[in-house]
Amino acid sequence: MKVSEILKVKGNILFTVTPETSIADAVGTMAEKDIGSLVVMEFGELVGMLTFREVLKTLQANHGTVGTSTVRKHMDDHPITVTPDTDLNEVRRIMLEKHARYVPVMDAKTLLGVMSFYDVAKAVLDAQGFENKMLKAYIRDWPAEEENG
Repeated sequence: MKVSEILKVKGNILFTVTPETSIADAVGTMAEKDIGSLVVMEFGELVGMLTFREVLKTLQANHGTVGTSTVRKHMDDHPITVTPDTDLNEVRRIMLEKHARYVPVMDAKTLLGVMSFYDVAKAVLDAQGFENKMLKAYIRDWPAEEENG
């Protein structure tokens, strides 16, 4: 299964901010939209990711407040990315090795979406469910053995 197949099912709603967005506004958007990441775009290009990991680090550094700085100060400015042709198993490996819960999907310099660990887990579960269903149907339709007499 490829990333492009998962994006088709997931849809293409994407939330972005600029590096100059206040961290408080970005956190407000994440809370309001119930999302764990924001893609940071500048001049039409991906320049970073802001996830709850960066927000937690900001809270810890500011003794429980997000402060008044911009997203630029807190974002991951070198996010790991995948392409629409990346295989799901490769995405899982990357996410596990790099401890990344969100990875932008890029087609050259065009942002197509974000794959979350949830999206990957759901795709794997759905694929296993389909495989189980097919195996059970196959077993149910197993031809009876002929008796040699």
